[in-house]
Amino acid sequence: MRYLGLDLGTKTLGLAISNGMIATSLKTIHFNDLKEAIDKLEKVIIEEKIDLLVLGLPKNMNNTIGPRAEATIEFKEMLEKLNYQVVLQDERLSTVSAHNYMIEADLSRKKRKEKVDSLAATIILQAYLDKKGK
Repeated sequence: MRYLGLDLGTKTLGLAISNGMIATSLKTIHFNDLKEAIDKLEKVIIEEKIDLLVLGLPKNMNNTIGPRAEATIEFKEMLEKLNYQVVLQDERLSTVSAHNYMIEADLSRKKRKEKVDSLAATIILQAYLDKKGK
């Protein structure tokens, strides 16, 4: 089974990939609207022969749903209408963790900006795989 982890931002979509054990950063898609994001994402899904999408759900720290989570749920519904199987994975603090990993690795601010979305997607996907494996 092939998995694709997704970290949806307002203008970027971080991607990570896995065969079921270890998640690896893939790339970041830049878009102007959700339709464009889906068009670009579909190409990756087909090229990489993806079976399941793991979409990060950015809940608030108190477990409530805010505007970013609502946009994520809308994105999930758009993907499901295209017959893609999508699961939501709690992604609280995944971007913070991604930044912390890159700071520890002494990456420049510019490189962190380029890599943060795909690394956050990797953290989201790995969390899903770890939970599934238990």
